[in-house]
Amino acid sequence: MRRLLLALGLAALVYRVLLRAPILRWGATDAEAAARLPGDELLEEADGVATRAVTIDAPASAVWPWLAQLGPGPRGGAYTYDWIENLLGLNMHSVDRVLPEFQAPQVGEGFGFGENQMRYARVEPERVLALRSADGNWVWSFVLEEHDGSTRLISRNRFRLPRLRDRIGMIPMEPGSLVMERKMLLGIKERAERLASPV
Repeated sequence: MRRLLLALGLAALVYRVLLRAPILRWGATDAEAAARLPGDELLEEADGVATRAVTIDAPASAVWPWLAQLGPGPRGGAYTYDWIENLLGLNMHSVDRVLPEFQAPQVGEGFGFGENQMRYARVEPERVLALRSADGNWVWSFVLEEHDGSTRLISRNRFRLPRLRDRIGMIPMEPGSLVMERKMLLGIKERAERLASPV
């Protein structure tokens, strides 16, 4: 038993010292990870922050439609591993086309990610889309920064973990969220670049 506890303690230390920062900051520059971004004001006191990013060879106008329609069916999905999302009962069906009926998100509207009911808290087309959970413990913001025809898409998750079970549950969630969010950001990149390319 003592060896098992020692092994678990050592694994936790290695994760915290060597792996956690790259997992929580995939694709983001040091400046982006340290920056105060639009949407941060929606959850000032966060127990954890994940900032992930990708450069998209397309203008923000080609990126925004995929963010605007993000969500479970009949919305556009999450552009990630649908089969994993659907094992959790999230009804995700990632589409490869722009859905006109979901292109005008409004503050206060929203949808559910399983038990998490999300509402738009900040909407600035082609610049910022921020969602907040009904309990106020999770804010997910997307920031678009366009430069010379390409767009930096920055995803920021801020979360509060009020209970011990939330803190324990976050241990496997951090690396798991990287797998899913990396696929999502790359999925948006592929779709936006295709939308922007001349036929």
